[in-house]
Amino acid sequence: MTITTEAVPYTPSSETLAAVLTRGDRPRRPSAWSASVTYGWRAMLKIKHVPEQLFDVTAFPIIMTLMFTYLFGGALAGSPSEYLQFFLPGIMVTSVVMITMYTGVGLNTDIEKGVFDRFRTLPVWRPSALIGMIFGDVLRYFLAASVILAVGLVLGFRPGGGVPGVLGGMALLIVFSFAFSWVWTMFGLILRSEKSVMGVSMMVLFPLTFLSNVFVEPRTMPGWLQAFVSVNPITHLVGAVRSTMEGDWHLGEITWTLVASAVFVAIFGTLTMYFYNRK
Repeated sequence: MTITTEAVPYTPSSETLAAVLTRGDRPRRPSAWSASVTYGWRAMLKIKHVPEQLFDVTAFPIIMTLMFTYLFGGALAGSPSEYLQFFLPGIMVTSVVMITMYTGVGLNTDIEKGVFDRFRTLPVWRPSALIGMIFGDVLRYFLAASVILAVGLVLGFRPGGGVPGVLGGMALLIVFSFAFSWVWTMFGLILRSEKSVMGVSMMVLFPLTFLSNVFVEPRTMPGWLQAFVSVNPITHLVGAVRSTMEGDWHLGEITWTLVASAVFVAIFGTLTMYFYNRK
């Protein structure tokens, strides 16, 4: 004997429908700060999952410090240890400023992969994705500066300004690097490939870092070159960091560095947002 059961369609009650369809409170829109911090945390997670990215903030600064100290120290200052006292703040600036270009390279990579198309659709403050990316890179700047300082201390560098001078010099360097990163963020938006971003970055960074007071005093240079060095922002940054670590706290150089940082953010931050909204 076969028993056939007939399927009975399910009819939800009005209370069930109301519970499902009733519109609840929308989540509160994240603030500009919280959105930027979230994107900054994303940048740090990328380092966690791809630790090879830290090569440029660890091995590269160590190689630069050792190579130039023992290559030029004897010829320029009589001994590597004496040259290190003059040279280490400058090579710290050079190494950290050089790695700012990876902000633009990383941004261009995200754009090519389509990640930023998704970011632009989210209901968050529009610049937060860019600012957060640079926030994440601030950690890289701090690590690079710390590695160079540690190597310098092992080799015999002794800052006259003590801990306050070292922290003040590193703070100035990180503030300037944060502002300078907006230059490469703009290039990361307008150039078509990461190789183009890196090529333009190196073409700009090499003259700025080498034609400065990093390696030698400007007074030993020809007059026409001294004119360029005197207006080079890297020269004033090195002067500010060097004086702070020595304990002199040269207010003129510090003020020049802070003003230059504000100008970089005002000009290139504005241009970056212009191209970001139009891209």
